[in-house]
Amino acid sequence: MLAGCANPVTTPSPPGGSASVLPSTAASTPASSDPAPSTVSAPPDGSVGEPPVLDLESVVGGLRQPLDIAWRPDDPASLFVVEQGGRIRIVRDGTLVEAPFLDISELVMAGGEQGLLGLAFHPDEVDPRFFVYYTALDGQQVLASYQTMPSDRDRADPGSEQVWLRMADEFGNHNGGGLAFGPDGYLYVSTGDGGGGGDPLDSGRRLDTLLGKILRLDIDVTADSDPPYEIPADNPFVDVAGARPEIWLTGLRNPWRIRFDRTTDDLWIGDVGQGDREEIDVARAGVGGLDYGWNIMEGSTCFRDGGTDCLTDALTLPVTEYGRDQGVAVVGGTVYRGETQAALRGWYVFSDNASGRFWLIDAARDDLHEPTLVLESGRSISAIGEDAAGELFATDLSGGELLHIVVAAS
Repeated sequence: MLAGCANPVTTPSPPGGSASVLPSTAASTPASSDPAPSTVSAPPDGSVGEPPVLDLESVVGGLRQPLDIAWRPDDPASLFVVEQGGRIRIVRDGTLVEAPFLDISELVMAGGEQGLLGLAFHPDEVDPRFFVYYTALDGQQVLASYQTMPSDRDRADPGSEQVWLRMADEFGNHNGGGLAFGPDGYLYVSTGDGGGGGDPLDSGRRLDTLLGKILRLDIDVTADSDPPYEIPADNPFVDVAGARPEIWLTGLRNPWRIRFDRTTDDLWIGDVGQGDREEIDVARAGVGGLDYGWNIMEGSTCFRDGGTDCLTDALTLPVTEYGRDQGVAVVGGTVYRGETQAALRGWYVFSDNASGRFWLIDAARDDLHEPTLVLESGRSISAIGEDAAGELFATDLSGGELLHIVVAAS
């Protein structure tokens, strides 16, 4: 999930125990420290200005290892929070609803980097479906949908599960698990490289596997087929021999949280590093087929074969990165487009699970540049998401809290 360690996790901790998805700080497979040519440059014209200092306000506590945040189109006053053990909770008007929205803990292998990892509601408010990504008891990664009960909008029907995808997984770590509906109506799914140090399965490079990718699926189909989704005709690898046509983006290690910018439609990705770099990647609106370089590159540095000239036109650099002295497990965020925090508008906000630091970058910049540190929270941040109005929230994994991200009072 979030780990940047090299050693595979093969024995998950028991559900509900004290285990954390905090990454190991054990030594990992050595990577070359030779960087690709520097692309750091000065801010361009049209910059969003000086980055604001941030603060966190507690919304609710009492959550058990929260990992993701989502909102439902027909219920804009609520946030839905994913708990690693297999439950989804509702937070409404600053109060945690007592009964879980969904409890599939009996289906989920939870602990370490496994569990109920992602959630996305169908963007059409009349469609009752929502999608989840979880680790099954047999270790497979599962994409499934459930339906909200028509008679009780605070409850999902646990018997309505439809499995859309199962992925075999040799190791217990690097599971991805991010879900997001794009502006095109398709479902985007982030998958990890399958675990192990240095990508022993070579998932980042291979196009015949769904691991280490962002997938793009058409789930608005009526045909009774296997798999039940269809492939968008403009997916970039549809006509590539031997490639899985579901693939939209490739060359990723452990993409932890993917979010669309609601204004520009850009797709933002936080990709957890191996032992040297944590990176943020972006795919501008409608652009597929990008290769972010893992495991040739880790961030902007050459990773394998001791190479010093790994960057080619076929690989895409991150827009920002930071070293292991700043944190060890990046948590991808989103671009603020709300109304209440004017100084934050246009900034991409992200964090780190281990250090609790928050950074900002100008969302309009395409060049590789340094992020600005704006908060030392001391918390174990596990997700950053937005509500229906575009306000930003974060989850504290070990503290069990939902937090509101705000500009600090001057």
